[in-house]
Amino acid sequence: MLTLSILSFCSHSFYSFYKTFTMSYHILERRFKMRPHIQCKKVNPISNVQSLERALTILNKLSEYPDGISIARLSEQVGLTKSTIHRLLATLSNMNYVVKDLETDKYKLGLQVLFLSRNLLNNSNIVNIAKQYLEKLSQEVNETVHLCIEDSGQVIYIDKIESNQTIRMFSRIGSRAPMYSTAVGKVLLSDMDQNHFEEIISNIDFTPKTPTTITSKEKFLEEIEMVKIQGYGLDNAENETFLRCIAFPIFNHKGKIVASFSVSGPTNRVTMEFINETLIEKMKRCSLDISRNLGYIGS
Repeated sequence: MLTLSILSFCSHSFYSFYKTFTMSYHILERRFKMRPHIQCKKVNPISNVQSLERALTILNKLSEYPDGISIARLSEQVGLTKSTIHRLLATLSNMNYVVKDLETDKYKLGLQVLFLSRNLLNNSNIVNIAKQYLEKLSQEVNETVHLCIEDSGQVIYIDKIESNQTIRMFSRIGSRAPMYSTAVGKVLLSDMDQNHFEEIISNIDFTPKTPTTITSKEKFLEEIEMVKIQGYGLDNAENETFLRCIAFPIFNHKGKIVASFSVSGPTNRVTMEFINETLIEKMKRCSLDISRNLGYIGS
């Protein structure tokens, strides 16, 4: 009897619950039908991707202005409305990717960007291995030395050793430069896979940066052939007026060029005589020392 009573009670309780639930469901259903505008907010993945692209575009543009840039100027540079810029900057500022100078009202990159890149730079074998040799070279010739690689058809500076000279180069680790107007770019192109080489060359517009910039594909291809023959590249004030650079390759264990380093300075200091009598020999030895540490067995 006790068992039957319990079963009866459970059955009755379940029926009551089911009846109440059914009534509630129909009431809610009728209410939502009367108010069709009430619905769950859907997330638009396309909108999210667009916001991400815009935020990254802003970060890339801010990297070109180390002293900061105003919202109005930034809006002109990236082609977005001020309200959109302000909204994205607010988010980036909250996450410390961007900081605002309260005195100038300008925005610049925050320290979180540096935090992201810490392992990328620290774990780079080429940077770590080359550092002592490039520092020694810079001390011996007392000129700025850059270490570069190719990235997306451009030269990117991954290390810089500054000289003690009063006139110095305005360049930063992480900044980029064209391949066709730089000595390091010419060296990197000289040993590139043919398909990649042709892809990069086809996208170069050869815009003159100085009066001595090579502005035709034919002459540039001749220049690359010369680099292959002599084993180094020259930038005779082709990228910046009054600055001359000479660059040498760094080889890996397979004998492929994986990076290039340069000595740069004003043309009155880095003369062709200085290059021929001093820099070529010193840089060739430096190139071999670094390459040996990467497993290169050539000469």
